[in-house]
Amino acid sequence: MRRGLSFLKVLIGITGSRDDDTGSVFLKDYYLNAIGAAGGMPVILPPTRDDELIESYLTLCGGVLLSGGGDIDPAWWGGEPLKGLGRVSLLRDYFEIRLTRLALRQNIPVLGICRGCQVMNVAVGGSLIQDLPGGFEHNQNAPRDVPIHGILIDNGSRLASIIGKDRIRVNSFHHQAVKQLADGLKITACASDGTVEALEDPGQAFFIGVQWHPECLNDEASGQLFKSFVSAAKGI
Repeated sequence: MRRGLSFLKVLIGITGSRDDDTGSVFLKDYYLNAIGAAGGMPVILPPTRDDELIESYLTLCGGVLLSGGGDIDPAWWGGEPLKGLGRVSLLRDYFEIRLTRLALRQNIPVLGICRGCQVMNVAVGGSLIQDLPGGFEHNQNAPRDVPIHGILIDNGSRLASIIGKDRIRVNSFHHQAVKQLADGLKITACASDGTVEALEDPGQAFFIGVQWHPECLNDEASGQLFKSFVSAAKGI
């Protein structure tokens, strides 16, 4: 006998990286494991320019996780490519920005990680630093599960209420970062050099972006973040 729908886990759509030379889409299993451990059912969303298909993704998924990856084309905020900009994927940029805008419009929970945090800002009208200046190491030469620097979290933010702390240590694998914050978003965490480490939209059910990679950290704060996201996707 088929089990009732009440037994089904909520689907969490996760965007993946794309090799534009081969057309392959791939995703590190850290993301899948983190969503599974939090009680969700992870599914990979292949990038597309088909808006109808993107709408269908959102019809099926209770939440969207924007994963880490390559750089974002500065044309999205009216910028020009500067020295230090890495390779971009026009298809992935279009897909994730469109997906984010539609999810935001429908109040579907969104969690952005690293590049995903940056996508959230760009999708709503913000801009990015294309290549962080030297002096503070944001692209660590250490295993992915090793936190290398501290961040300060805004006590009044939803992120702080989820994690239960105003200071934590995080890992770091990025060279781009939020520059101009989009209207409606709130900076909720920063590194000691002022780099934006988290943002959120207080008016949404769950719209949180973090610049680090919590899926790789086996700590309580990371677990709470994913559990809160999956709960929001369930409508709890």
